[in-house]
Amino acid sequence: MNQLKKTVLLLLISTNCYVNAQEKAKKWPDLIIKSYSAWFGSEEGKKVGENVLLYQRDIGGWPKNIQMLKELTEEEKTKLLELKPSGKDCTIDNRATTQEILFVSKMYAQTKDERYKDSFLRAVNYLLSAQYPNGGWPQYYPLKKGYYTHITYNDNSMVDVLNVLKEIANQTEYYSIKPSQEIVDKAKIAVEKGIDCILKTQYKQNGVLTVWCAQHDEVTFAPADARAYELASLSGKESAKIVLFLMSVDNPSPEIKTAIVSAYNWFEKTKITNLREERIYDADGKVIGKKMYPTDEVAPIWPRFAELDTNEAFFCDRDGIKKKYITDIGEERRNGYSWYSNEPKEVLKKYKKWSKKNNLEKTESE
Repeated sequence: MNQLKKTVLLLLISTNCYVNAQEKAKKWPDLIIKSYSAWFGSEEGKKVGENVLLYQRDIGGWPKNIQMLKELTEEEKTKLLELKPSGKDCTIDNRATTQEILFVSKMYAQTKDERYKDSFLRAVNYLLSAQYPNGGWPQYYPLKKGYYTHITYNDNSMVDVLNVLKEIANQTEYYSIKPSQEIVDKAKIAVEKGIDCILKTQYKQNGVLTVWCAQHDEVTFAPADARAYELASLSGKESAKIVLFLMSVDNPSPEIKTAIVSAYNWFEKTKITNLREERIYDADGKVIGKKMYPTDEVAPIWPRFAELDTNEAFFCDRDGIKKKYITDIGEERRNGYSWYSNEPKEVLKKYKKWSKKNNLEKTESE
């Protein structure tokens, strides 16, 4: 196949990916990660790129859950231009800002349009500015009243930020734009402070280090509540990505090693191997039924929320009252939320290799 045919084929595949993403708005993050490089230089890519630039606030961040693929009316464009100076709704939640950073990097690589370089640098500065002196990140910056000011691990928000800054600090080739040495040095400090915050927020249960809550108080570091059904607890979901990030640190300190070993022990201790989730979907693919069935020899899962003192799973409706079983809560929350996670399996999978690399031949016992 000659080069011209290859290029045409890649553009066709990329265009199909674009159409599919338009039909399924939730695929916006997949479009960024999975589209061929050539797509970012295509006319369709440039159209989406204009939307991304419009949604970015002057402060450097983006709002969340935006259908960047949607064609904007002139009225919508005008409103977005008016919002730019406000910094309104800038967040790191649900991959907002961190995923757009990757997008504008890929756009710059293909187009060399300086607007994408400027967008990238402003976004990186936004992440650096949003960090608390103690190393954590709030869900929204500028700060938004409520639980949004807590140090936010929920949906991997803080880890997403640290992964971006780690690439910049290490001056890798992951991003097409190379910040100044001043920004690189700031990113190094931010990553170090972020790791220190992670270590300080790891929860001790009866004197033994365990894992993390989805959010921690920004002053005391204590596990904190978020929405009414998201109570202070040990997270079987968010903690997995935190550990995987710590595992990625070169030449980890004794404190980092202890944190990883302790979390690994907790995952081993709390894994559930006798429950299987069954979901019922409607014609549109929406979950309309969810039940847990006792069974044998299934892949392990972990509770999204585990009691701080006993590690027992609990569940909540929007009234904030804890329930012991998932069947004790109403269909709306039961079907509309992920109460179990299998993400810690990656920690268990990678732990042996990591421990050998770091001369920890035997897992510490409690």
